[in-house]
Amino acid sequence: MRVEVNEDTLASIRNPVLRSYAGQYVRIYQGYLEKVHKSGMEIDPGSDDGQFAVRVATLREKGAVVRNDSKSIYVKRISSACLACQKGVGSATFFISLNCHRDCFYCFNPNQEGYEYFREHTRDTGAELQALRSSGSRVHHLGLTGGEPLLYKEDVIRFFQKARQDFPDVYTRLYTCGDHVDRPTLQALKDAGMDEIRFSIRMQDLAKGQQHTYNQISLAREFISHVMVEMPVLPGTLEEMKSVLTELERLEIFGINLLEFCYPLHNADVFRQHGYSIKARPFRVLYDYWYGGGLPVAGSEIECLDLIEYALNAKLNLGVHYCALENKHTGQIYQQNSLRPLPKTMYFSRTDYFLKSAKVFGEDIAPVQRFFQKTGYRQYEINEEHNYLEFHVSQIRSLKKLDIDIGISSNVFETRDGERYIRELKVDVTSPQTFRLSVDI
Repeated sequence: MRVEVNEDTLASIRNPVLRSYAGQYVRIYQGYLEKVHKSGMEIDPGSDDGQFAVRVATLREKGAVVRNDSKSIYVKRISSACLACQKGVGSATFFISLNCHRDCFYCFNPNQEGYEYFREHTRDTGAELQALRSSGSRVHHLGLTGGEPLLYKEDVIRFFQKARQDFPDVYTRLYTCGDHVDRPTLQALKDAGMDEIRFSIRMQDLAKGQQHTYNQISLAREFISHVMVEMPVLPGTLEEMKSVLTELERLEIFGINLLEFCYPLHNADVFRQHGYSIKARPFRVLYDYWYGGGLPVAGSEIECLDLIEYALNAKLNLGVHYCALENKHTGQIYQQNSLRPLPKTMYFSRTDYFLKSAKVFGEDIAPVQRFFQKTGYRQYEINEEHNYLEFHVSQIRSLKKLDIDIGISSNVFETRDGERYIRELKVDVTSPQTFRLSVDI
């Protein structure tokens, strides 16, 4: 068993050196949450009540597919592009511009580098595809997003034509709000070999606006093999979302991606007016993630699970997929940490893709070192500055005769000045008697 170290569990660590060492990461997390609070958003303490794990277990029993360490859950079917997103290998997404005619209060595009510039300027996606091909990378999924790509219809069509030309077997997809979809454009995209189109639906739109999108979705069904909807689930919209699923079932589309609703680090006033707050622990591992979606809003995740259960109970044929914010992060961590070789003390977790090591501290170092010397295990390191002995997690169970606390360290590879180094991000705690490698790592 691995116990997450936080402000509630820190005091239970018996070893004072480990408790002090792990405490620094607890303080870092608390400092981060304090910055969130100062930005104008409250943290909802009640959203970390253990309900999620119980609900996921129930959904699994009912037939839902639970994947990527419970960050992705679906019924019936899921886009192959979503499967590829887990590791991000062989998958690339481009944008022509970040310009958009809509003004969604939860849009996170302003977090992207060069946002203001790319609202006014376009990128040469043809040249970018050529560069990708010249790199020799094996590519099996390509996407085009925005902004709103169909503000530049000719560029969009050229993108998919070149994608099919340069990567004949690639699976391609387009993200759009659907406002600018029409028959000639859909025919051109079909002729270009585009495989999937994903529409967004805004819950704040009036019924008339939603019906317009449904009409556009229905039109797309005549041309594109995989038509999908991808939208965040706003807390408090469960019944309206059930109606959306029912209508999409009637339209017989491929499926819907239910996204965890996020605060994009701006528009705090609007989020407060809606009564939204931030999930108690926004990230399992606090880190700088490339995907700038923001912070998960309390209540969205549970309503996504409610919708998965609704789809199961109603026996919908529609593919319904819940994509947590953290599901967007695993591709980055996989790509950073899947490089080889690893240091002798590190283990690459196939569950969350972080590098793991075990550490014992202070007075526990001597008995562990004596045991390793007796058994002939030498692949450990002693850090005198922080007073710990670090070793591979595969050795934890061998220490079962010792009544000690063991720290489980989570790490990433980073590059600084052209050199790779390992950065520790958090420490959890376990014991030799309760630890199970296949479950805890």
